[in-house]
Amino acid sequence: MFGKIGDMMGKLQEMKQRAEEIKSKLDEVVISTEGAGGDIKIEITGNREIKNIKISDTLQHGDKLELQKQLLVTINKAITEASKVNESEMKKAATGLLPGM
Repeated sequence: MFGKIGDMMGKLQEMKQRAEEIKSKLDEVVISTEGAGGDIKIEITGNREIKNIKISDTLQHGDKLELQKQLLVTINKAITEASKVNESEMKKAATGLLPGM
């Protein structure tokens, strides 16, 4: 009985360590996303941290509400793309560690 618990604890520790490694790796992955026809550019890490936002001059002098709308759409698009990368890497890490994943 204690052997199985020890094995489980070892697997949990291995999973924790692997998750930390993946998190560090995802900090280095930068995803570039464009919106508003390329007038808004966002860079976001695989851990969903926004690193950079660029807004073209044409949008900066236009309608403020339109800029806000386009910015929200582009940020949400970037977060969705980063989430896909994050989930994919976490699934890869779990393969072999957890039966049935």
